[in-house]
Amino acid sequence: MPRKTIDEGIKEQTAEVLATIDDLLEKAGSDKSRILSCQIFLKDINQIAEMNSVWDLWIPKGHCPSRATVQASMANPKTGIEIVIAAALR
Repeated sequence: MPRKTIDEGIKEQTAEVLATIDDLLEKAGSDKSRILSCQIFLKDINQIAEMNSVWDLWIPKGHCPSRATVQASMANPKTGIEIVIAAALR
């Protein structure tokens, strides 16, 4: 699925990816409170604070799944973030 925010900043890209995760979790019969682990790949690790400002508003209070955040090269040079999650079903 093409990203609408591909030409925008890391905050916009992060918000779009998290909204996609919400949709996928709902279709799978789960939600973000059931996330067990998360891997976040950033094109520029120096943008972690900007990404976290969106992540922190999105993740439910009191729920902090295990998370790894690393810098990585992206297949599309315009992509600033990719996220992989594992979640339990309801």
